[in-house]
Amino acid sequence: MPEIYTLPLSKIIHELQLEATYLPKSADDILIQSRDVVRPGMELSGYLEYFDPKRIAVIGRAETAMVQSWRTDKRSIALESYFSQQPPAVIFARGIEPSEEMHALAVRYGVPLLRTTESTSNIVASLVAYLNVELAPRITRHGVLVEVYGEGILLVGDSGVGKSETAIELIKRGHRLIADDAVEIRRVSSKSLVGQSPENIRHFIELRGIGIINARRIFGMGAVKLSEKIDMCINLEIWDATKVYDRMGIDSEYAEILGIRVPVMTIPVKPGRNLAIIIEVAAMNNRQKKMGYNAAHELLSALGMDASMMPHEEIKRELDI
Repeated sequence: MPEIYTLPLSKIIHELQLEATYLPKSADDILIQSRDVVRPGMELSGYLEYFDPKRIAVIGRAETAMVQSWRTDKRSIALESYFSQQPPAVIFARGIEPSEEMHALAVRYGVPLLRTTESTSNIVASLVAYLNVELAPRITRHGVLVEVYGEGILLVGDSGVGKSETAIELIKRGHRLIADDAVEIRRVSSKSLVGQSPENIRHFIELRGIGIINARRIFGMGAVKLSEKIDMCINLEIWDATKVYDRMGIDSEYAEILGIRVPVMTIPVKPGRNLAIIIEVAAMNNRQKKMGYNAAHELLSALGMDASMMPHEEIKRELDI
């Protein structure tokens, strides 16, 4: 069963700069579970068959005008029916002030009332984006996450293979560190993974022989970043002379993280190889592939060969590599 993550309402209030009109208890103790947000027009009208009690509701001008247009008896029944379902919070957009009737029902059923001057569409978009990140499914992987030319590169490999040392060299070359040793990976959409460092070890790097350093203190704020999408994974491993490594790059290999496929490549490590430069090239090449360009395919086309019709072993024999 998937793990359920929660978020205190106090963080939402702080992040979106909301005004608390009524809180039944401390906002730190009110936990939000759902990433979905609803504009409760149907629910206020009395249709509650698909009502989700975990969703935050956002009320704008349309819902307010609809409720105000009803007769007093109908309005009382509708509001009583809705607030008795105890949604986790109700946000009023455009600076709308909750009516006395709504406030009384919120107090009776313990429903937090919040307010913002933002438009309804803006507050819904901001809230969904924030909840998608904070409540996203997540795992923690051993590795190093760096941003290289705008590409999020997850470096993995056995302990001691040189991931942290490579990250330091990339920082010196103008790139940025997101996480060292432990990378918290979140699935923020059906296509996107975002990685960040656990807060208690953020910006710290362990270098054997030197110890723990603070990358932000040594290299400055421009050398670090709080989070970054994960565009590719690079596996660093000690050079194995008996292993055949990919020398063409015709097809991309993938690893699956939280159900999302991520391009992965293996880079062998041995003395004399400049891993930072290799990773820079890998990042630029990955961006080219996303834009539809593959250098290996162009080379084969120039040689009059069709990569899609030939096995890789035959291509290597033809090129004598």
